[in-house]
Amino acid sequence: MARVYARPSWQLAAQVTSDVFVVVWAVVCALLARLVHSVVTATATPARESAKAIRGVSGDLEAAADKLSGLPGLGPAIRQPFDNAARRLDGLTAAADHQVAVIERAALVLGWSTFLIPVLLVVAVWLPARVRFVVQARAAERFRGTEAGVDLLAIRAIATQPLQRLGQISTDPVHAWRSRDTEVIAALAALELRRTGLPDSPPVPPGSPRP
Repeated sequence: MARVYARPSWQLAAQVTSDVFVVVWAVVCALLARLVHSVVTATATPARESAKAIRGVSGDLEAAADKLSGLPGLGPAIRQPFDNAARRLDGLTAAADHQVAVIERAALVLGWSTFLIPVLLVVAVWLPARVRFVVQARAAERFRGTEAGVDLLAIRAIATQPLQRLGQISTDPVHAWRSRDTEVIAALAALELRRTGLPDSPPVPPGSPRP
């Protein structure tokens, strides 16, 4: 199983802090997105109420036209103005409904944008570092159990570790590695393991049988 967190250290504290920050950041952005969606959607309330009122008036006009159309001789002539007014009101209703639909789409887009943009920006910085740690820790975990792997970890420590840390292990770590000083090689490998976040328990020393 791949190691997700480093050994207890400042690196572990940084990982946990960053993970908690990402989760909290996502929750905050989600709450803010809901607020933005609610506020923008609320601006559609007047148009929605207007459409409802106009639709009611149009229905009343149509009902009146139906009643007047029953008058003998005058019904069709009296009905015509009511029908014309109802059609004009239907156009206003359609315009108000369209305005409501536009506002609701804008609320949806703005809400998702408020959530996705800041979250993706943070994840774009956070995720590669976490994936890189898991990949490096998995490789180091595999190498620490073999003689060749320990040798490789020691070489990597010589190439990447600060000189003062190398000097604490040996005054000439390169010569010690070339002369196959198993104690120095194991210490260099442990130093590299600490850098990758793995426990620095003694790895398999060079020359020992494979487990």
